[in-house]
Amino acid sequence: MLSMKRYRWLCVLGGEVAYLLCLLGGLLPLRSNAGTEVHHTLFETLPGFVWITPASVALGAAYVFVFAWIFGSYMVWMHNSSLIETEVTPEDAKARKGAA
Repeated sequence: MLSMKRYRWLCVLGGEVAYLLCLLGGLLPLRSNAGTEVHHTLFETLPGFVWITPASVALGAAYVFVFAWIFGSYMVWMHNSSLIETEVTPEDAKARKGAA
């Protein structure tokens, strides 16, 4: 069984690291001007985000926190709920043996 609290925080940590790497990647001159514009525009699809203003960077980090928290909750729920075994009654066990 996964720990809900630990997995959520690990998802948040991973999401925030990826977010910062993506922001830093948008500042590097590795792409053409058109590619850089697409990168900036993609970030600006987040409501209220304007490229590299301090308030927008904090807002983006808050978005990533919320999305990672929800994702972590969902993944732990899916994983842990798949491990729950149903109780087998003696009648069910006999029926399964007879069917095999």
